[in-house]
Amino acid sequence: MSPIDLPCTCFSLLGNHQHLRKGKMNVCGMNRNRVLPETQANNMKKILPRPLSRVNGWSPPLHSFQAITWTTYLVMSIVTFGIFIPFLQTRWKYAAYVVMGVLSVFHLVVHLIATTIDPADTSVRLKKDYSEPVPTFDRSKHAHVIQNQYCHLCEVTVSKKAKHCSSCNKCVSGFDHHCKWLNNCVGSRNYWFFFCSVASAVVALLGVMVILLYIFIQYFVNPNELRTDPRYKEVSSENIWLLFLPLWPVPVKIPLVLFIAVVVLLLAIASFVLLGHLLLFHVYLIAKNLSTFDYMVQARFQRNSRSAEKKEPPLRKKGNLSQEKSNNLSWSQASPRVEPQKFLLSTLSQQSSMCFKAPAPKTTPQ
Repeated sequence: MSPIDLPCTCFSLLGNHQHLRKGKMNVCGMNRNRVLPETQANNMKKILPRPLSRVNGWSPPLHSFQAITWTTYLVMSIVTFGIFIPFLQTRWKYAAYVVMGVLSVFHLVVHLIATTIDPADTSVRLKKDYSEPVPTFDRSKHAHVIQNQYCHLCEVTVSKKAKHCSSCNKCVSGFDHHCKWLNNCVGSRNYWFFFCSVASAVVALLGVMVILLYIFIQYFVNPNELRTDPRYKEVSSENIWLLFLPLWPVPVKIPLVLFIAVVVLLLAIASFVLLGHLLLFHVYLIAKNLSTFDYMVQARFQRNSRSAEKKEPPLRKKGNLSQEKSNNLSWSQASPRVEPQKFLLSTLSQQSSMCFKAPAPKTTPQ
């Protein structure tokens, strides 16, 4: 029996000729309807829809940092206006209401504007339809997304400082960075709203910390200074304190008040340090006339230059080269009888600091 007839004989012995006639199996006994895993993966990639461009910070998908931002703002506002400011004396209470209220409202307005505004380039906003998917970038055809101020994904001509954000899937005018806390890009159209949002948050947190420190000091020095509200006349126990004055008085014991104050103080300090660092960083960028993107590019370039300098061996100084040449010349003049072909083999390179010397030659006998 020949090797070619072997598969057919095996199938005839196993009785699989019925499956062959129905076309469910091929000659080797494999199911023709089966799809290989690689083919399934390729089909899945083809089925996946292309991404859409995001309009602003409210466009899906929403980011978890965005929820943390709004939760922190609401919690700090409720405890500041409902718990801590009512503990202050009358002459400081209304001043704190006005100052903290102005800061909170101002922060809310600029934060909403920075999140809601569309930072896309002017040509993108005039031409682009956000309901259409972004085309897939083909690196075999183009080296960069933006070449000669033309974006191959947005398919428009953009300004010089525009960059294509991969998170928002569009070109942003005067691109600075993509802020996860706003869930929006920060560009030339909303940069100052972003900056005012950070600055107002820092000042408001500083006010919260000052109020809390005053409350802690007064509690250990003279607690009665924190119980000046007329409703405390109806409270007999000094261990009972009223929250959410003057609208909805809630009587609680002092340990709960201290616990809330400590937690809020720690949260305010942590937020103040982080936002303060961010504010100082952007003040530095404004003074240097840089964007966050420019700063990162420069830092990456300097880091790569330092790593390249460490890998490259140091060049030999000119003084060492001249001194070595003079030493070789004096050695050759001191040995006139040495044969030239057996004298010295040296290799000097301007890009290397190594010099290979042959062993000293033997002189001819007198």
